[in-house]
Amino acid sequence: MLVQEIAAVDLAALCYYDKERYPFLLESVHHNDINRYSILFAFPGQSIVLNDFADFNFLSELESKLKNDHQSSDLPFSGGWFVYLSYELIGQIEPTLKDDLHTSDLPIAYAVEIPSAIIVDHQEGAYYLVDQYDSEERIDQILADVKAVNAIPTKQVSGELTEENEDKFVNGVKSSRDYIMAGDVFQVNLSRQWQYELDDEMDSAIIYNALRKANPAPFSALVQYQNFSIISSSPERLFSVQDGVVQTRPIAGTHPRGEGSEDEAQKQHLINHPKEQAEHIMLLDLERNDMGRVCEYGSVYVNEVMTLETYPYVHHIVSNIKGKVREGVGVKDLIRALFPGGTITGCPKVRCMQIISELEQMPRGAYTGSLGYISQDGKIDFNILIRSFVQTRKTLTFRAGAGIVYDSIPERELEETKHKAAGLVRVFQD
Repeated sequence: MLVQEIAAVDLAALCYYDKERYPFLLESVHHNDINRYSILFAFPGQSIVLNDFADFNFLSELESKLKNDHQSSDLPFSGGWFVYLSYELIGQIEPTLKDDLHTSDLPIAYAVEIPSAIIVDHQEGAYYLVDQYDSEERIDQILADVKAVNAIPTKQVSGELTEENEDKFVNGVKSSRDYIMAGDVFQVNLSRQWQYELDDEMDSAIIYNALRKANPAPFSALVQYQNFSIISSSPERLFSVQDGVVQTRPIAGTHPRGEGSEDEAQKQHLINHPKEQAEHIMLLDLERNDMGRVCEYGSVYVNEVMTLETYPYVHHIVSNIKGKVREGVGVKDLIRALFPGGTITGCPKVRCMQIISELEQMPRGAYTGSLGYISQDGKIDFNILIRSFVQTRKTLTFRAGAGIVYDSIPERELEETKHKAAGLVRVFQD
């Protein structure tokens, strides 16, 4: 395995330069100790694509393809697989939900074998080229591309923005409260859709470049594969694995940013609000329970409780949970236990997802699905796809949601979806 330090380069510019050679980018734009790395995946190889639930079991097929070559480095990825999971993959994980789900023409999930990558360590300010098999041809091509690449052109994103009917969402909040009052669930994460019709077809790398400036986030992504692109500014990790330790980092609790001194007041209001605290602790318990399904008994613990993270348009309450992966637990088991994240379904998960399907009446697709990688040395990292566009030709769609509890006020929950969508809408306003 080759690891070679190289000159600094804009990873997204390489996606624009050659999307077939560099189709997948996971970028820590708003980087911190939680996510210090960005990874550009290069030279896609064999793929596993699930288009229909009946085709094959995706997670079993993926796990059968994984191999541990025992080549390791301090970097997060040393060759392996890039993976996309739509929300609807839950139909294979929890077959009782299959008939409740809405589906689309887009893939339900896919995985692509990746031998090479460029990795940025933002903490050290270093750029590395990694190749699993020391291929001189690939290495020379990447080095030549790094020298030849130019900046992504800046273009105005123009078109027409529409959003899903507000009454539908308000009525959905009321119905969710009825289910909560009846004892079906404790919380439902309900979402709504926006759609933007571009005046002209535009390269997804140009839109991504605008998004990462408007709404920088630690788990951003640009994916140009199959017949659609994912353009993401996600702030949330689903789970990661390193040295046999699995972590998940749930976000539950959101307030809009304020101006000047009001911003600090908004932070204090969020972290001290009894309703926000109660919701967060409930979802923290859900995630601890999910972790317990794949971790050694007694090893699961919360190492960060209700910390505040601030982004351009919102404040979030965040916690972090760790556990030691139980002997014999593989990738399939981890995803089955932890996907999708409880913060974007509600509690309990399965009944919430039935209610979500009934009230939203359309597929979520990439929204609240996940992107991530599985490195050949056992390292794994997946995000939760929120604050994300899906692009098909001239159409961009995105969704934003809110956690509904028994005392939710529908109009306030509607406003929360707009606050969460603000960073994406900003792309069309600059």
